[in-house]
This record gives sequence, C-alpha cells and structure tokens, in this order.
Amino acid sequence: MPRKILVTGGAGFIASHIADAYIAAGDRVWIIDDLSSGKSGNIPLGAEFRQHDIRDAAVAEVFEEAGGFDIISHHAAQIDVRVSVTDPRKDASINLDGFLNIAECALRFGCGRMVYVSSGGVVYGEPDVRPTPETTAKKPRSPYGVTKLAGEHYLHYYIHERGLEYAAVRYSNVYGPRQDPHGEAGVVAIFCTRIGQGTPITIFGDGSQTRDYVFVGDVVAANMLVAETELPAPDTLDSRAFNVGTGMETSVTELASTLMSAAARDVEVIHVPARAGEVMHSCLDASKLRSLGWSPASTLHQGLEKTYNHIMAQAGSS
Repeated sequence: MPRKILVTGGAGFIASHIADAYIAAGDRVWIIDDLSSGKSGNIPLGAEFRQHDIRDAAVAEVFEEAGGFDIISHHAAQIDVRVSVTDPRKDASINLDGFLNIAECALRFGCGRMVYVSSGGVVYGEPDVRPTPETTAKKPRSPYGVTKLAGEHYLHYYIHERGLEYAAVRYSNVYGPRQDPHGEAGVVAIFCTRIGQGTPITIFGDGSQTRDYVFVGDVVAANMLVAETELPAPDTLDSRAFNVGTGMETSVTELASTLMSAAARDVEVIHVPARAGEVMHSCLDASKLRSLGWSPASTLHQGLEKTYNHIMAQAGSS
C-alpha cells in the first residue's frame, strides 16, 4: 500500500523537491500551502493540493480526508529573519501557532512520524566550535531562531507525554533549483541572477563570512532517511535532531568565484558595508546523520552549476 504523506509548505523551494521524491517513490502526497511565498508551478503533478494557512481550522479537514498520515514533512514557516525582528508576533503566530495546529491534528488523526524543519544556521547563534555538532549550546540571536528552537522543545514534550514520533532536521544553507532570487531568498539564487544578467554582484562586508552550503537534492535524501529509519531514543532534545550540512565552510568571496566558474562568466564584485547582527560563521557537523548512511552527493561546483542552469532556463522561458 502506498504511504500517505503530508508536506506543509509544499509549493516552496525545498518542500516541493521533497514532495516530488515521495511521488516518485509511489506514495500519495498531500500538500498544504497558502501560496504566500510558494509557487503553484512548484506543486508536482499527482499531489493533492489544499490551499490553507497552517493556522487555519480547515487544516483538520485535510487530516480527516486522508485519515491521518504516515509521514508529515513540516516545512511551512515564516523564514525571514528580518521579518521576525521587526514583527516577532507574526513570526511566532506562524511558526508556533501554525506548527501547533499541525501537531495537534497529527495527534488527533494519527501520524507515523513528523519531520520538523529547524535551522542549524540560527539555533546555535555564533558557536565557538565549527563544524558545529547538535549538542552545542543553543543561543539563537533572532526571534526566528527562538521559534525554530521552541518547535523542537514542543516536539520533545509531545513524544514523551503524548507519543508523537518525530525527527528534527537542522539545515545549513540550502541552495538549488526553484530557489527564489527575490528578497531574502538566499545568496546563491541572487548571485545566479546577477551573473546571468551580467550585472555586478554585491557582497556585504569583506566577504570573509562563511556558510555551509548544501544542495537541495542532498537535503531531500536526508529528510527521507530520518522519516523512515529507526532513530535513537529521545532522551534529550538533541537525540532526535540531525544537522544537515557538508561540514565545509565557504566564504561569500569563494562562493562568488566558484559560481562564476560554474557559469563560465565573470562579473564585477562590489563591496558594501557589512550588515549589523549578521552571523559571521556557520558550519554544521553532520556526523550523526552520516552514521545513518547519508552523505552529500553533490559537490559545491556541481550543485551551483545545476542551480545556475535552472535559473537561466526559467529566466529564458519567462
């Protein structure tokens, strides 16, 4: 029998790739997305799409229709750090109230396991150890990081007190096809667009700030693995948390250079003042996930080449 999968935020960048993978595996997929940032064109053929805000009472109707789910992949969220700073109540409303609505429906109608998307880029703050393991002290520096970490605490409560199975994935900087180049969408998508247009790249500060860039296809593989594999006992908050990253730091300057090499095109690089409060370095230790059999399949150059070609193809067809 095909499994029943719910992907929240499934019209978005990462979650749409996950929905694709489950459909390709022969599973039945439902998608909940309010299309506030996701795109209807990302929704895969064969998925059951329901346009709802995750805070809506109507979400329960989707659970009732399906009769519960084997796996819930919870990606829907407010992800803009700047929005969380200027409007922390909005951030909490979506990332906590919305999350709790999904979790309570999972308990009411049945769920085999919830995969919850946290963030390795924000829950640790500016860690002293890099690559950063899951057990590192949590020091979020934005309301967004606070709500992501709070979701993990709720799930730790739920598994112990109410039996809701879960895994939390703490992403590093995910990039790949379908990433939106507009707004705070990720430096890779923005750089791709600028290079494709032949316009200068803007780097904030001296470009020495580093990130751990992981290709979306590798993130999909990590999600599917933790959704299906026997996991450790949930003794601590970190027992069911898994970093998803390459363990390699790449500076913004190196990223721009590698992307221009992948695109076989050079553009001017302009430096402007650094942004206040920006985390300077972030890199995740994914040894725990690797112990389950996962490893990144794409090098940075390969992933950037795929991403650039996709964004250029989209620009050419628009």
